[in-house]
Amino acid sequence: MVNSFQSRYRLNNGVMIPYLGMGVFQVTDQQHVAGAIEKALEFGYRSFDTGAVYNNEKLVGQAISRSDVPRDELFISSKIWNGDQGYDKVLTAFEHTLENLGVDYLDMYLIHWPLTEMYTETWRAMERLYDEKMVRAIGVANFKEHHLASLAVKANVKPAIDQVETHPLLPQNELRTYLAEHGIAHGAWSPLAKGALFQNPVIGEIAAKHGVHVDQVILRWHMERKTITMTRSISGKRMLENAQLFGFSLDASDMKRIGQLESGKRVGPDPDDVAFMLASMEKERAMFS
Repeated sequence: MVNSFQSRYRLNNGVMIPYLGMGVFQVTDQQHVAGAIEKALEFGYRSFDTGAVYNNEKLVGQAISRSDVPRDELFISSKIWNGDQGYDKVLTAFEHTLENLGVDYLDMYLIHWPLTEMYTETWRAMERLYDEKMVRAIGVANFKEHHLASLAVKANVKPAIDQVETHPLLPQNELRTYLAEHGIAHGAWSPLAKGALFQNPVIGEIAAKHGVHVDQVILRWHMERKTITMTRSISGKRMLENAQLFGFSLDASDMKRIGQLESGKRVGPDPDDVAFMLASMEKERAMFS
């Protein structure tokens, strides 16, 4: 059972990753980043997930460097942006990420999106970084089954994790089965579906039953499924609520009712919709440039 911030998942190479971590997407204000990470560490967070396109690696690194928490207790991950895919570009981008974060190694490095005809070369460079022990685990984000199958043909190292949009409306059940069969961990981004479930009566009834908030029910659902989950909360109040996830559990009836909410609705791009994905990503990149 996932019952504390110390609860960790053993990846397929033996590396242990916290089940609950803090994502910093769209957090680019220096004061907010510093304050949020300071509070997160205080409440027990040890996993921090960023990405090159988030334009805040340097801020995350500065905030972590001011902490008294030893580096080996932290789990720091980042992601390769689309424009940095390809063997040589990855190696250069990785050096920039290390420099920005002010660390000697990463705990995890992910391919951010399955950019057509590029991710196999990108993976080859990541395998080199892994072999050279510059990163403890390598994985992917937003890969569907066919992307993973294509990568497996040429890969020497199996991805440790696939971090994808996951929430009760999009539980990714088929992908979860594939990942389990291949020994790849399931990671979740946008675990609260951008608030789309906050007014849902089923979630509300379950929250009332346990005397908790609706977002706590949703995050606890992820914990019950043993999904590695990244939350994006910069308020102390929300972080405290997240720390209280470990004080209750959902029973089989709760899990069944939440499981029936599946609709296939996404709040982010579909990785197979290449044109939409690239347009969305360029718009997103412009926001942070």
